[in-house]
Amino acid sequence: KLILKTMAKEWTLLWLCGLLGSGFSENPSWFKNISTSLFKSPGDILIGGLFPINKLTSDLSKRVKPDDLECNSVSTYGLSLALAMKFSLDEINSKENLLPGITLGFESYDTCMQPAVVMRPVLQLLTKESTEELDIACNYTDYKPRVIAVIGPNNSELVPVIGKLIGFFSMPLISYGATSDVFSDKETFPSFMRTVPSDRWQVVAMVQLLKKFEWNWVSVVGSDDEYGQKGQEQFSSMANEESICVAYQGLIPVYSDPEQAVKEILNRIVDAKVGVVVVFSLPKPARDFFIEVIKRNMTGVWVASTAWALSDDVATLPGINSIGTVLAFADITRPLHLFTPYIYELFTKMEEMQIPQQPDAEISPLDNPCPRCSYLSQANVSMVQIKLVQRSAFSVYTAIYCVAHALHNLLGCNATHCALNPRIDNVYPWQLLQSLQKVSVDLEGVNFKFDKEGNPNFGYDVMQWNFSDTTVQFDIIGFFYQNLKINKNNIKWHMKNGKVPLSTCSSDCGIGQVRRVKGFHSCCFDCIDCKEGTFLNSSDDIQCKSCPAGQWSTLRSTSCVYPIYTYLDWSNYESIGLILGGILVLASHVWVGALFFKHRGTPLVKTAGGPLSGLMLLSLAGTCLSLVLFLGQPGDIVCRLQEPLNAFFPTVALSVILTISIQIVCITEFPEKSSDHLENIRGRGSLFVILGCCGVQAGLCGWYAQEAPSLTQYVASLEVTYVKAFLRCPVEPMLNFGLMLGFNVLLALVSFMATFMALKPPGHYNLARDITISTLSYCVLWVMFIPIYTSLNDKDKSIAQVGVSLLSNIGLVVAYFFPKCQLLVKHPELNTDDHFRTFIEGVPPTPPEES
Repeated sequence: KLILKTMAKEWTLLWLCGLLGSGFSENPSWFKNISTSLFKSPGDILIGGLFPINKLTSDLSKRVKPDDLECNSVSTYGLSLALAMKFSLDEINSKENLLPGITLGFESYDTCMQPAVVMRPVLQLLTKESTEELDIACNYTDYKPRVIAVIGPNNSELVPVIGKLIGFFSMPLISYGATSDVFSDKETFPSFMRTVPSDRWQVVAMVQLLKKFEWNWVSVVGSDDEYGQKGQEQFSSMANEESICVAYQGLIPVYSDPEQAVKEILNRIVDAKVGVVVVFSLPKPARDFFIEVIKRNMTGVWVASTAWALSDDVATLPGINSIGTVLAFADITRPLHLFTPYIYELFTKMEEMQIPQQPDAEISPLDNPCPRCSYLSQANVSMVQIKLVQRSAFSVYTAIYCVAHALHNLLGCNATHCALNPRIDNVYPWQLLQSLQKVSVDLEGVNFKFDKEGNPNFGYDVMQWNFSDTTVQFDIIGFFYQNLKINKNNIKWHMKNGKVPLSTCSSDCGIGQVRRVKGFHSCCFDCIDCKEGTFLNSSDDIQCKSCPAGQWSTLRSTSCVYPIYTYLDWSNYESIGLILGGILVLASHVWVGALFFKHRGTPLVKTAGGPLSGLMLLSLAGTCLSLVLFLGQPGDIVCRLQEPLNAFFPTVALSVILTISIQIVCITEFPEKSSDHLENIRGRGSLFVILGCCGVQAGLCGWYAQEAPSLTQYVASLEVTYVKAFLRCPVEPMLNFGLMLGFNVLLALVSFMATFMALKPPGHYNLARDITISTLSYCVLWVMFIPIYTSLNDKDKSIAQVGVSLLSNIGLVVAYFFPKCQLLVKHPELNTDDHFRTFIEGVPPTPPEES
């Protein structure tokens, strides 16, 4: 017969257990005086209430007349909040020390959550005290309306319609559910106050939640009303400030069929590939939205605003457990322990007084907003035990207690009496408004007060929907008041892998990568590596910065560094190899020198140059020793000596070979005169040649040392394009370097040209052969060195130069001295004047006779 009576079928053993354990037997004594009048109660001061007691049952699109509206379906949620107001006032009236001798009455009206409906009760509440008339006056300062304050409405959609009108009378309008931040503007809504936080704080909490899980690619959906539009607008603005990109924004129609619009919204969400959707909506549009989400079997993370966070309209949808994870924000509340026992007592009295009758359709909603409520019974107590009701009831309770405490202060009350008596003294709404702005109330262990914008000092509980087979459990996982505190370990992710889902347009860039935005969203970007010579020291930088002069960086660097220089350290494998090679060459010098010294004065040693051969060996040994300047850490002095010494010592040896080559030319090309001049050539002539060659090379070396930069100057002039590099002594200028080496090659080439066509003396030692081979090997090595040297890096250049120096050195020793050493060791009997007569006495060789 009645919708409310069907609720009796849902009465369960669980409720009975709770009933028995709730302490009903110890109810306060004032419960005995509870009136069964649900929506009106007389008093010295009246307070108005606006509640969504009924739901709209007519089609707004077919409305023609002002009264073409039907609200015939009872909303247990709105009815429960109206009863919370009755409970609060009955409790206040029972406290003799709060308003001693004064009774607070109330009148509650239905809003049907429709602007067209709410205007009638508001006009009724604004009528002159004890009349049905609304006076038109020039000055309303002394105007006493029917009520001194209005509690409500429950949502943001209705406040713009009535807030300015009530504000004109400076009558406090204290909402328990309107959260839009627009109402914080005291110039537009001067008398508006609320016991729930502003959406501005809710938006801050949502943004902090997204940042907590590093979600920066989201969609936001709102109901197409004041609440949803402003919430969506504020969220998008703040998200943008925190580098969170809103991929898509959509509005769910409130006053027309939302099906097609919801389908389009979901299509766009799918196209945007977001994993998180913020839903800023009233319960009914949210229900329409999730019906389609369930049909499509969509899963994701849904961030719920306070309006539908605990709504049974959404939580009881079939298949709601398939949508994924719901993270919700709900106003922080405290339990009202006496509320349920009070309702039980009230409904028990109503059930005892029930007289079966048909509802009178002619009764005005202003007189009785819920005619069917006369059938309420004990079986209907469960409607106030719903979690959403329990939480919202505290907001109503707080609003009424704020009014009571403000009246306590305004009327000058103490524990026994009040200075002003509203029965005889005029108390105006604007006076109460001023008192409310200063009120501070302690309720259930929480201190409550309003700020200058009429907002409370309350925050939010952060909750998660945890699904069982048939129900949804709302579990607290954190809270928010100015800053979000959340326990991630308490969250159960209803996703396939059970892990925290991702919702980013692009993955975070790595170290040393800069973002290059693509499209219109800053969260969608390509990661570009910072190239060598650039760096990125902050992820907020929009481009890579060039390194300062004298510094460099590698690919994807976060800073630049001064270069590190390496060199041929003594412990390097290359250095060890070169040292061993140098020791071997020096050993050959020592062995040859010792052998020649042992056989000094013999024809062979005289032919080889006599004392000059010793000078030659010393210069070759000096060449080996000078190569140590290429090893170890270079310095200014080392670099000044390195190349000149490496060029000068071979010049001494080659100049000795040149003097012997000149002697051979004299003997072979000028046989008639050679014997007369040979002694001069071997004496002063050889000395002049050696000194002359050494002088020229000394000049070239001096020029090189003069023109070449110091190592310090060289390093300072380098264009740093590396982090680590091999440092060698500067070989500059290259012309001077080439002239030094070229001069030695020229000496070897002249010696070679002087001897390679010389006749072999029959039966005598062929000295020309030794010179030809040794100088040829020297020329070949250094000519090959030029193209190889130019193509190598700095480290290999040093190694190559030392290596070629050692090879040319050993080449001279092997080709020039070893054949003579072999004769001394293997054939000492040939070490005679006769065998070397051609070169000792200047006797030209005789060509072999042709047979």
